[in-house]
This record gives sequence, C-alpha cells and structure tokens, in this order.
Amino acid sequence: MTDRNKQDVRTAQSSVAHRSRIVVAGTGSGAGKTTVTLGLMKAFSDSGLRVQGFKCGPDYIDPTYHTAATGTPSRNLDSWMTSPDTVRETFIRASEGADISVIEGVMGLYDGKDPLSNTGSTAEIAMLTDSPVLLVVDVRSMARSAAAIVLGFQRLEPKLRITGVIVNRCGSQGHYGIVKKAIEQECGIPVLGWLQRDDGLDIPERHLGLVPAVERGELEPLFQRAAELIRAGTDLAALRVLADSAPPLSLPVQPLFAPDRLSSETQADAGERPVIAVARDAAFNFYYPENLDLLRQSGAELSFFSPLAGERVPEQASGLYLGGGFPEEFAAAIAANTGFLEDIRNAVSGDMPVFAECGGYMVLARTLTDRSGAVHSMAGVIPSDVRMQDKRAALGYREATALQDCLLLEAGETIRGHEFHYSVMVYDESASPYPYAYQTKGMRGLQSEGYVKGNLLAAYTHIHLASFPKAAVRWVEKCRAFGQ
Repeated sequence: MTDRNKQDVRTAQSSVAHRSRIVVAGTGSGAGKTTVTLGLMKAFSDSGLRVQGFKCGPDYIDPTYHTAATGTPSRNLDSWMTSPDTVRETFIRASEGADISVIEGVMGLYDGKDPLSNTGSTAEIAMLTDSPVLLVVDVRSMARSAAAIVLGFQRLEPKLRITGVIVNRCGSQGHYGIVKKAIEQECGIPVLGWLQRDDGLDIPERHLGLVPAVERGELEPLFQRAAELIRAGTDLAALRVLADSAPPLSLPVQPLFAPDRLSSETQADAGERPVIAVARDAAFNFYYPENLDLLRQSGAELSFFSPLAGERVPEQASGLYLGGGFPEEFAAAIAANTGFLEDIRNAVSGDMPVFAECGGYMVLARTLTDRSGAVHSMAGVIPSDVRMQDKRAALGYREATALQDCLLLEAGETIRGHEFHYSVMVYDESASPYPYAYQTKGMRGLQSEGYVKGNLLAAYTHIHLASFPKAAVRWVEKCRAFGQ
C-alpha cells in the first residue's frame, strides 16, 4: 500500500463516527414524548452518563428543558432549514464525547412540513442520522388497539427502524401487561417501559415566561419526577443496548464546519478579527449554536453581554447581534438600561452592521406594550410599536426572500427560518415605501415583514445561517469593513 493510499484509509477512518443514540418519537403531539425524553435524560445523567440532547425541528423551548436536565447545551436538528449533510454533521459534532444522545421528536413521528412526505419530520431526522426510534404511545382506554397503532407506524415507512415502545398513561400494572403482550406479539418489537397516569407530569403550557422559569430551576421537580417514573417502569439497560446498536455515521465529504473551509481572512490574527457583540441573557437567548459557529468560522470574534445586568454594547464591537427571547418579560429592565438603548441608536446611526430577530427586533421599536398594558420605551430606531397579545401571532417555517440588498442577502436571495411569537409589530407606514426586509413564504402565503436601513436588518423571522452560509461570510466582511 502506498503512502497516499494509507493516508486515504486514515482519512476515511477518521470520518466515521460511532455514536450511541435514540430518537424519542410520539404518535402525535401530547403522546408524552417530552416527558419520556426528559425522564430518560435526567435518569441517564443521574447515573453518571454524559447525555447530549437534540430536538427535531426549529423549537427553542424544548432544548432549554434538555439543557437543564442534562447540564449540556442541546442542539436542533432541522431537515427543512438545513441540508441532510448539515443535519448529520451537526449531530456528529455535537455528540462527540457523549455516552448517549437522546433526540426528541416534533409533533407525531411523521408530521413535518408536508403532509404527503417525510420532509421536516422526526422520521426524516431518524433516517438521516440512521437512529433507532423509541415510539411513545398514549394507551388510555385501549388494549389490543395499541398494537394496531404501532403496526401502522411501522408499515408507513419501511426504511425507518422503530426498535422499541414506551406506553404512556397506563391505568395500572395490569393494563401495562395487556398492551405490552399485544404490541410485542403483533409488532415484533419490545415494549421497554410504561408511565402511569400522573397529573404531576404535565409539562406547563408554553408561554413567554417559560424559559426564564426553567433557568431559575422552577421545573427541576418535574424533571426529577419524570426520572423517578422512568427508572421505576423502564428497562434502561435494554434501552442502552438499542442505542448502542446504532450503526456508525460518516461525516459529509465536504463538511460545512471544517478548517479548510475557512477563508483566508478568517485565519488572520485574533486582533484583526471583527468583534460582533451578542446580547445573551434571560431576555435574549434564542440562538442556534450553528449560527454562532458559522460567524466564528467566517472570521468573527463574539463578545457576549447582558443588557439585563445593566451592561452596554462592548466598545470594541464592529457589529451587533440581538437574538430572540423574551424582552416583554423584562421590558421595564430593558427600558431602564438607557445606555444599552443609546448604544443601539448610535450603532444604527453610525451604520454599524446590526442584525436583530424576533425579540431583538421588538427592542428596536419605539415602544413595547406588555400584556398588562404598560408601555415601555425601547430604542426607537424602527418606526413601529410592539404590542403583546394573548393569542399567538405566528408559528411556522418561513422562506425569507430579500426585497432589497441588506446585511445578509442581496435582493432576490433566499434564506430559511421560522417564526414563533405572540407580539404584533404595528408599522408606521407614513413613509412610503416602507423598507420591508423580506417577503416571507409560509403556510399562510406571502407577506412582507421586517425592516432594512443601511447595515440594519431586523425581522421576526429566526434565520438559520446554515441554510445560506454565504450570509455569515457577508455579515462578517461588513463588520470587518466597518471596523477598519
């Protein structure tokens, strides 16, 4: 064997990753997959294992649960916003060093972007990561019918490996025995455990103060209760065997996150790397780690600061990133940090590259009216006012096409993301035409949203830079030009 062939073999071997993993999927929303996921994560973590959590889809709240239960930052795996290669690469990178990875599904196993395909579904993520699936079935008021449900899920997608079942909301040990026998006889896979009906296990209804509540430790008793019931009724050893049986994965031939993909500019000395200030605290905490990784890879240095702690935008910043979160829960504190709001106004007036999404977008408005009706002054760099409402204003994937050249995109270019918010932005359209940022496409059709002015780009849409990596490079280059 030549030296070149030996090197090729070593390269091929190094690109193969062995990862213990399991996907926790439900027959539908409300089946109990979040409860089972958190119980497994907490039980495994308490036993001394390093657990890596993942969430299928764009959701930010469940990963916050995972992080609290495991002590390790959770990651999203999204097969609509990012490519199949990026899904696999994200999983392999984030799970390195973990003893087991637990991937929580979204909605029902086969529910996603398209009712006629697996696009964006838990099933698609399971197949892309070649992961065994643990199906959670709510068996209230049924016996043999539970087997019919599992059998249908097995047959809809033959390429999917449903390797075990956990039944939820059993009435008794005897009820569990009945459904276990039926499923195992008809479906040929093991029922690994059960959870009894327990009102104390209900995950709180999602609301805008939920993540801060998690960070304060208020849901720790729920995590502990879920782990207790999982330990009592689930064969964790058998589940680990299933997770360990997952086949090895290969990194993409051209990975997105790789040293040789760095531009020459990014290899400059640290002092030449532009600094992007990133607001991060209980009010601003919705950031995809891959977005931050791509900014670093494109040559930026990130400097985190907390507006809630009274901090201002770092003086060395050549760019500003205001992510999503819950500014309405802390509107009074944000309004009181007048230095922070002044820094935003100075950054925008000085044409510093500023990107804000959802919660960050709200802070750029003139005022924010919270749920109690109190009005709080914000930065006022966008001619609009924000009002909170009890009814959810938007939820779903978005294809965002730039209506004009902006910080991340040239006119006509498209990036993918999603929306989830309870607030509405009331625009002052007295200036015509209003400088909307995007035309977004979702299930409800097309709409214009966001705001562009010079190097300011702000909108409700949470974008995923991995859906259009060139945007990260462009952002960093503009920050470098501003700094110079």
